[in-house]
Amino acid sequence: MTLAARSVTLARQILPKVQGAELCKFRNARFMTTASTAKPKEKPIIFSGIQPTGQPHLGNYLGAISNWVALQEQAHKDNETLLFSIVDLHAITLPQNPDKLRRERHDMAITLLACGIDPEKCILFEQSRVSGHSELAWILNCVTPVGWLARMTQWKSKLGVTKGIKSIEDVSATDGLNLGLLAYPVLMAADILLYRATKIPVGEDQIQHLELARDIALTFNKVVKKPFFPLPRPMITETKRVMSLRDPSKKMAKSDPSDQTRINLVDTPDIISSKIKRAVTDSIRGISYDRDERPAVANLVEIYAAMNRVSVEDVVKEHADSSNAVFKEALVDVLVSRLKPIQEEMARLDKEDGYVRSVLHFGATRATEMARPNLKEVQKLMGLC
Repeated sequence: MTLAARSVTLARQILPKVQGAELCKFRNARFMTTASTAKPKEKPIIFSGIQPTGQPHLGNYLGAISNWVALQEQAHKDNETLLFSIVDLHAITLPQNPDKLRRERHDMAITLLACGIDPEKCILFEQSRVSGHSELAWILNCVTPVGWLARMTQWKSKLGVTKGIKSIEDVSATDGLNLGLLAYPVLMAADILLYRATKIPVGEDQIQHLELARDIALTFNKVVKKPFFPLPRPMITETKRVMSLRDPSKKMAKSDPSDQTRINLVDTPDIISSKIKRAVTDSIRGISYDRDERPAVANLVEIYAAMNRVSVEDVVKEHADSSNAVFKEALVDVLVSRLKPIQEEMARLDKEDGYVRSVLHFGATRATEMARPNLKEVQKLMGLC
């Protein structure tokens, strides 16, 4: 029985009539009692976030969520404070349907819990429920040069993709691109600095954002003439880069208009089978691994290895003489068997709305308690209190 199941069962034994919001109160009371008796202690702080928009897919699982679960176990062993945030404020840099976003925030929490995130070992919360994120972001906006933001790779790519230009100076050229897209790296810095986090798990494609957060921290410290913010350090994670099933030159992504490009964590066995059978390969006989010469097959081999927890070499050795069709059938079996327990737990948690809400509420409470003194000191240093 999972941690979540045990907690809900215990609640029902003690309070048989408790449902929904009342179950939430029960969980919070138990958590708060634990937190209040713990002695305050300086610990290294780790922060990471994930956007809630779109259906979580295999790339999210192998590239981020599974790393979070492993990091959680190590941080718990090392007595480090670990914050995982569902960064819903970042999601609204692009237009969102309010009802859809509410559901996706809830679904992301369910996904994280089903994949192994344990609220007893980390702080899981929604970013928008801790007002300090947006409050600190505004203060940091006021010390961050616009030129730093205009040089960010993702902003320049938005300009190029949307308008075919590279300059922020032409007002007409940036029509349709909102300030949130330009300034969201400052919010990312605020996410980290609000907790004075010192260890940030990142992939190589996120290093630029962390460098900016360090620059902003240094600038703030210089402005207030006090080394208040520690400089966050990267924890380079072994991020598995899962590529599109239809185009191995592109990452598997929620934003791709074709659902055939990805395996969603909620896909049924029949859908998984259909998508893998239609995945592009090549005409070469046998299974080998070569990212340059056989990128499509290499992508499937990497997915097989990651999901079956074996090396690429072992996969190739086992299936060297298999046809692409036979290998795809074996891959389907691996995916279905590995995703089944996650899907079952997601379905169960979807019926335990009170428990999920209690986890997020208590996480936000703990995060707020950590953030409040830091934000107060920032306000004091800036002359705001």
